[in-house]
Amino acid sequence: MEFYLNNKVLNIGIFFFLILVSCKNEEKVTEEPIKKAVVYDMYQPSEMAGFMNAMYAYNQQLKAQIVAGETPTSLPIDLLKLHSAEMTDGKSRTQNWQSFVNVFIASQEAVVDTLSNTELKERYNNAINNCLNCHKTECTGPIPKIKKLLIQ
Repeated sequence: MEFYLNNKVLNIGIFFFLILVSCKNEEKVTEEPIKKAVVYDMYQPSEMAGFMNAMYAYNQQLKAQIVAGETPTSLPIDLLKLHSAEMTDGKSRTQNWQSFVNVFIASQEAVVDTLSNTELKERYNNAINNCLNCHKTECTGPIPKIKKLLIQ
C-alpha cells in the first residue's frame, strides 16, 4: 500500500507541476512579415531619345502653324545636337545614319527659309519624309507616330 500512496503523491505532484508549467502567462509574440521596399527600375530615355521627342513636339507645333496659315520664321531647336547627343543603348551612329541626319537638318532649315520658292507645306512634308526615310532603316518604332505629322 505504501507504494500505492507514494505513487499517488508522485502522480499528484507531477499533475500540479504540469499545471504550474502550462499556466504561465506568456505573451504571444507575433512576428510581423518583413516589408520589402519595392524599387522600380524607371525608364530613363537617352539624350537622343529626349531630343527626338523634342523634335516631334516642335514639328507638331510647326504643323499646326502651317495648317493655320502662319509662316514659321525661326528654328528654336539646335539640330546640331543630333551629331553629339548620347545614343540609346545598343545604337550607334552608322554611315547611313550620318547621311540621313545631314539631309534632315537641311530639310528642317528649309522649312523656316522665308526666301524659298517651294511651297511651305511641301518643304514641311519633305522634312517629315526625311524623318521617315531615316527611321525606316535605323529605328522603326516611331514610324506610325511620325506619319501623323504629315500634312495631307
